[in-house]
Amino acid sequence: MSSFAGKIAANLESGLMARSAELRQRIWFTILVLIVYRIGSYIPLPGIDVNALSGFADQQAGGVLGMLNMFTGGALARMSIFALNIMPYITASIVMQIMGMVSEDLANLKKEGEAGRRKITQYTRYLTVILALVQGYGIGVGIEAAMSGNTPVVYSPGFFFRLTAMFSLMGGTVFVMWLGEQISARGIGNGSSLIIFTGIVSGLPMALAAFFEMGRSGVISVTVIMAVLAMAVALVYAIVFVEKGQRRIVVQYPKRQIGNKMYGGESTHMPLKINTSGVIPPIFASAILLFPATIAGFSGKSGSSWWHELIATYLAHGKPAYIVLYVLLIIGFSFFYTSVVFNPEETAENLRKNGGVVVGRRPGKPTAEYFDEVLTKLTVIGSLYVAAICIIPEILISRYAVPFYLGGTSLLIMVNVVIDLFTQVQAQLLSARYEGLLKKAKFGGRL
Repeated sequence: MSSFAGKIAANLESGLMARSAELRQRIWFTILVLIVYRIGSYIPLPGIDVNALSGFADQQAGGVLGMLNMFTGGALARMSIFALNIMPYITASIVMQIMGMVSEDLANLKKEGEAGRRKITQYTRYLTVILALVQGYGIGVGIEAAMSGNTPVVYSPGFFFRLTAMFSLMGGTVFVMWLGEQISARGIGNGSSLIIFTGIVSGLPMALAAFFEMGRSGVISVTVIMAVLAMAVALVYAIVFVEKGQRRIVVQYPKRQIGNKMYGGESTHMPLKINTSGVIPPIFASAILLFPATIAGFSGKSGSSWWHELIATYLAHGKPAYIVLYVLLIIGFSFFYTSVVFNPEETAENLRKNGGVVVGRRPGKPTAEYFDEVLTKLTVIGSLYVAAICIIPEILISRYAVPFYLGGTSLLIMVNVVIDLFTQVQAQLLSARYEGLLKKAKFGGRL
């Protein structure tokens, strides 16, 4: 008997060790890919005056370029070949999701399973290349007109520089996209999310050092520093609490007789997140609101013009109009993106085909209406939660020069990525334990 128990324990332990070794390999592979990404973010575009670019980046720190520079880990301010980062790929993915709602051909591809998913992924890659080329050319045109004082940022402006910038940035985006796909396939976690997470975290130490230096030099008081840090901890706790929250809808599957045996009859639940839209709404809302300030910065120092004064008066950080528009845009994008990622009619139809029934609801249209009602209530709560998370730091950013890295959007991204990463690691470890128990059961059955 003791020999039998020893064999079972050895079998279970070998399964855990094998899975742990695979998990370590995935973690090390992910770290290696992220190191490659960080090295590439320091390779500048050809024809750029690095010193002049640094001064120009400081001038644009408060606009949309400052926010995008945070997501790219400083690659945009350095105008590296990774300046566009993974953003064109994310934009292309969102566009393809929206097109799936209006295009019957794409909707049919989604229903084809793995083969359809591969085709949609391929179309997304093609669209990423197109967007990267367009955005790369736009950056080339914009940066060659940029000045730091009386020094131009580009040594030799012209068509050749624009062409070089366009293809260099496109190549960098495609390479970053490939790195993200490699992480998702052979590493741990979502590749695109981890790349953005790495960019934010890489700039966090310098941002904190600059923030503490402001306190040491007397620009802001120690009380404000302590309040900001306490606020950041409280926001992280609130984000974890809400992001882990779910609305569980009970689904019952009927019993079916196959031969002489009865199958099914079990009940499960369908989890719906409170914040279904994730971090997309604040990113889009910030980009739209900061775009006018960025255009004003590119246009020069003609601050006496009426539209410069309008932007400075109403659309600057912390202004009442800015905050109201920010909240409205976040709520609007939350409802819009939730409708993109979750289709009540399609979900209800899939449940009906598989024999699933929501307890207390008839299959088909009543179930879809119930999903839509629950999702609407969750989206109201989730959008208000995201708006609150983003608005509180926004006021501090405007009044006390708190860096973007301590803003609500960056905290949302970092906490969500960490939660997802730990969830996948736990799933790997639990899978190893279940495999060991299955081997144990088979081993005992043979005896």
